[in-house]
Amino acid sequence: MKKFLEEFKKFALRGNVLDLAVGVIIGGAFTGIVTALTTDFINPLLNFVMTPDHTAGMLGDTGVAWTFGGAVSAFLTVVVNFIITAFVLFCIVRGINKLMTIGKKPEAPKTPTTKECPFCKSQIPLLATRCMYCTSTVPEKIEKPAK
Repeated sequence: MKKFLEEFKKFALRGNVLDLAVGVIIGGAFTGIVTALTTDFINPLLNFVMTPDHTAGMLGDTGVAWTFGGAVSAFLTVVVNFIITAFVLFCIVRGINKLMTIGKKPEAPKTPTTKECPFCKSQIPLLATRCMYCTSTVPEKIEKPAK
């Protein structure tokens, strides 16, 4: 059972699975924004334009007159819900990333494999004695110019 839980933890906390879960949740929240925009603004506008009697065109499905203030407040509610959802997901992912780094040793700095040619400023292999770009002889130790 312990091995099963370890395998599940390794699977669930992999980057791909976590990214997919965040994407699905954000996509669902964004769907709410698109639906609210369509329901609150585009549909009433199309009803108004397409209806010959413009007084009846501003009535919604419920027969209640459409108001700009009501539409804006409903849309802003959905946008605030999206922002809260995104912020909570950000905090969760940030916490998971911090948990994943606990106990890991920091990477040792990599030893350089190239050096800079003092003449043409190209990157050449560390053991090279001649630059492959400008063919000049490169000294063993490259001294940095004084500033």
